[in-house]
Amino acid sequence: MLNVPSQSFPAPRSQQRVASGGRSKVPLKQGRSLMDWIRLTKSGKDLTGLKGRLIEVTEEELKKHNKKDDCWICIRGFVYNVSPYMEYHPGGEDELMRAAGSDGTELFDQVHRWVNYESMLKECLVGRMAIKPAVLKDYREEEKKVLNGMLPKSQVTDTLAKEGPSYPSYDWFQTDSLVTIAIYTKQKDINLDSIIVDHQNDSFRAETIIKDCLYLIHIGLSHEVQEDFSVRVVESVGKIEIVLQKKENTSWDFLGHPLKNHNSLIPRKDTGLYYRKCQLISKEDVTHDTRLFCLMLPPSTHLQVPIGQHVYLKLPITGTEIVKPYTPVSGSLLSEFKEPVLPNNKYIYFLIKIYPTGLFTPELDRLQIGDFVSVSSPEGNFKISKFQELEDLFLLAAGTGFTPMVKILNYALTDIPSLRLDVEFVLSAPISEWNGKQGHISPALLSEFLKRNLDKSKVLVCICGPVPFTEQGVRLLHDLNFSKNEIHSFTA
Repeated sequence: MLNVPSQSFPAPRSQQRVASGGRSKVPLKQGRSLMDWIRLTKSGKDLTGLKGRLIEVTEEELKKHNKKDDCWICIRGFVYNVSPYMEYHPGGEDELMRAAGSDGTELFDQVHRWVNYESMLKECLVGRMAIKPAVLKDYREEEKKVLNGMLPKSQVTDTLAKEGPSYPSYDWFQTDSLVTIAIYTKQKDINLDSIIVDHQNDSFRAETIIKDCLYLIHIGLSHEVQEDFSVRVVESVGKIEIVLQKKENTSWDFLGHPLKNHNSLIPRKDTGLYYRKCQLISKEDVTHDTRLFCLMLPPSTHLQVPIGQHVYLKLPITGTEIVKPYTPVSGSLLSEFKEPVLPNNKYIYFLIKIYPTGLFTPELDRLQIGDFVSVSSPEGNFKISKFQELEDLFLLAAGTGFTPMVKILNYALTDIPSLRLDVEFVLSAPISEWNGKQGHISPALLSEFLKRNLDKSKVLVCICGPVPFTEQGVRLLHDLNFSKNEIHSFTA
């Protein structure tokens, strides 16, 4: 158990930072906050300029609307007039203008794929992109082949066939009381973190993470099954077995009918986020403004968040769905915390600082035990392979930037016995009784702590905290001759 001094953690003005590849926020004018934007969208004002009409937008028409006061952007086939949103965008007007008059889907996915744009921009919807006749014909022909079972289940796009992993497959078999779905990944680095299963009513969904792709099994089951199920991984051959319990002991003639994107291998960057409702079962104070939340997964879900990855929490706030990223931690952060009776893999813990003037965290803090929060599937590009043959590990965390370090630290101390643990607390705004180190991140401070055991030892430096802390820290690490491959920053 790691005891953290209450006066040093989390640091003042710290914030949660998790996803990779950060961007700078731009100071917004007075009256241009997210809540102000929500109020504007509820005001009844025409934000599209089309007086409530929805139109089909051609590429030629989209290109015409490329100015700040007349800016249309296409995201996943839908066109939005984002001019009214310009002054409310935390990334600034210039960031939005990069996609002005064009398809901004790829840029959107690079920067903030997790943002619920459908809810945020629903009052700005101009219409749908017009599909070219030839493209529509080809698409419908392929769709017919899939629905009629004419396409072999091993078919894959040229891009994935050339650049992605070997194409996976699946099969199923049954006994009187059980149905087993077997997924053959053809990979040897598969574990229980690699598979996410959700089923409710007759809908069954299994996502298997294979390198940078996601293999999806999505089926409307032909018969009802129990909520409880089990997942088993045979790592030596990359096989996953999902065992479902039949509600009635009858023989199934077929597994079910395919649903959206069934039996597809998709680059993870091209997949949307899938959410399931999790129940709040405990909320413990860590400091005066920081809580340890414990959420329980549904019985019909298998989800384990890999080390160094994060999920998104989603809440409806004043009629709009607001989404924020958070990194799960361990429930053992508090010595007095009583582990629930149910298995550990049914719980997710979050250490979250409550910002009184914020939009999301006060709403989260107002939740009562038994209320529900939507939780996404995991995301992130941190790979456990970074620990192979590791000789030195340095973790730099400011405020609740500590959260991704918890599981990294637990893993390192368990699986790398040669590592020696040293902990240093540094306060930027210490109280008078503080006798430890103080100050901000600096070359002198880092040089004192970041010393390799050997000149050419294999090293990993992880850094997380507020954006200025992380960005400056990465620059200083490069100045201290740490290479890009030796640094992993968690930023948002």
